[in-house]
Amino acid sequence: MADMIKKDQILMDHGGGGKLSGDLIAEMMVPAFDNSVLSRLEDGAMLDIGGQRLAFSTDTYVVDPIFFPGGNIGDLAVNGTINDIAMCGATPLYLSVGFILEAGFAMADLQEIITAMARAARLAGVTIVTGDTKVVPSGAADKIFINTSGIGLIQDGVQISAANAQAGDHILISGTMADHGMAILSKREGIAFDAPIESDTAPLNQLVNQMLIVCREIHCFRDPTRGGVATALNEIAKMSSVGVRIYEDRLPLRAPVAGLCELLGFDPLYVANEGKLLAFVPPDRSEAVLSAMRQHPLGKGACIIGEAVASHSGRVIMETVIGGERIVDMLTGEQLPRIC
Repeated sequence: MADMIKKDQILMDHGGGGKLSGDLIAEMMVPAFDNSVLSRLEDGAMLDIGGQRLAFSTDTYVVDPIFFPGGNIGDLAVNGTINDIAMCGATPLYLSVGFILEAGFAMADLQEIITAMARAARLAGVTIVTGDTKVVPSGAADKIFINTSGIGLIQDGVQISAANAQAGDHILISGTMADHGMAILSKREGIAFDAPIESDTAPLNQLVNQMLIVCREIHCFRDPTRGGVATALNEIAKMSSVGVRIYEDRLPLRAPVAGLCELLGFDPLYVANEGKLLAFVPPDRSEAVLSAMRQHPLGKGACIIGEAVASHSGRVIMETVIGGERIVDMLTGEQLPRIC
């Protein structure tokens, strides 16, 4: 793997959120920028400034197509950074927005994207307070790229980390898997279903807050974006030095999404979500947290899909519907480029 990274070209796989992305970060970026905050590799940086705990995160969006069923690049960019802050157990407050626009991009499309961003920010209760705009020549970019950064306050008594999962924790998911990735793919390929497949892009901060009201002892949050549920669970298992066991018959999946995955040969465990979360919750509090999730519109389909275990540390095992076991590894390669 080190030999691949030493080559003079970046591969599309390096941006897929899976093994090559992780290797690139671990072998090149972390050593260059090394510090105790960055090395934790959380969804956002957790900072202590003057006794106040803050979460800070940034992300860049290059999704293709820029308009898709259920959203567009604008609300995706706002929701994505809000969710990274929320996964730190923080309340998002302020966002910045940076645009890279290709000359010739339609003003009407830009207006629609900005309107969607403003609407998403209002819905989540955050304020866009600063930003930047650059324009590059036609052909030097692909329509529009957006960067969003955000900052939020970490709630008192909350200690969320991908390194905090403990053996015995129940693993909760807030709803169906793979909706966003399959919505993007169906739009790209012009595939239509009687029941439309739509992106699940949504801000999760209010759902997280509802969960933390019930249980401040939640150990870990993760939104399974690039690389999907499988990659997120592998990251947590490795960082927490626990094993993870999930059950195939408990994994929530909408029928049209399952059908498209089967048709095209995609494993839904590795397909991106943009409005779902995973939570590792102490077993004696999991039912209370699950009940709270189901009372929120974004958690109606919440369920328990597995548990953290003391055996097979750092690995994810799935019990299949026929009673066998399957190793669920990190995503290798790029299933769907430019998914977010």
